[in-house]
Amino acid sequence: MASLASSTTLISSSTVLLPSKPSPFSPAASFLRTLPSTAASPSSLRSGFSSIGSLTCIRSSSRRSFAVKAQADDLPLVGNKAPDFEAEAVFDQEFIKVKLSEYIGKKYVILFFYPLDFTFVCPTEITAFSDRYEEFEKLNTEVLGVSVDSVFSHLAWVQTERKSGGLGDLNYPLVSDITKSISKSFGVLIPDQGIALRGLFIIDKEGVIQHSTINNLGIGRSVDETMRTLQALQYVQENPDEVCPAGWKPGEKSMKPDPKLSKEYFSAI
Repeated sequence: MASLASSTTLISSSTVLLPSKPSPFSPAASFLRTLPSTAASPSSLRSGFSSIGSLTCIRSSSRRSFAVKAQADDLPLVGNKAPDFEAEAVFDQEFIKVKLSEYIGKKYVILFFYPLDFTFVCPTEITAFSDRYEEFEKLNTEVLGVSVDSVFSHLAWVQTERKSGGLGDLNYPLVSDITKSISKSFGVLIPDQGIALRGLFIIDKEGVIQHSTINNLGIGRSVDETMRTLQALQYVQENPDEVCPAGWKPGEKSMKPDPKLSKEYFSAI
């Protein structure tokens, strides 16, 4: 990341303390009748997040840019390299191999997890990303969908028409995480149900996770917000002296991360 190449560093340590007795995690009961009524507690979902180690805040005196870099052993976490994986996938009704690290230096990646094939909220998200794929392509971004289903299940779902609850042809690969290792490495696996939460990660061209969101099972995600966040990420990476305020969209005013220069933005709103 460009902002990490700074000459002056300011190091601060912060620790996130988790509740000793987290409240039970309960997915939407209407998601799937065959699922257990309760899921794993947050503590079991945070195997890779039980504590966030020292955070390093780097301020460049020349660029006034900010970045957060987490400990390497706190994966997956924004600011760290994304866990690599190689797995089978279905694309264009064929079986292919997908290796995440092959996109490094070439493309941004939208990596999203969904619980199961042949369910209800999932096809609305999967087809929505497919319908907007050309827009992501123009932003030099690949989209990858992941679930714990086999490639044979993926293929059958792709071969089912949308009007019958299927996906039809998709513009990006559906990855099979039948071993559940990918979901686990990204911290979205519900262990006692063997499925993934609706996790979404934006990974930059250097292979670093720059954004993540995790929804409960019954809550679908917004392609518009994913697109907006991707555009904001690309803007600040191309303009390291600037940051994007809340709700920023391309063409709107950004701001300078400086006590004096930021007043230019605030005085204009």
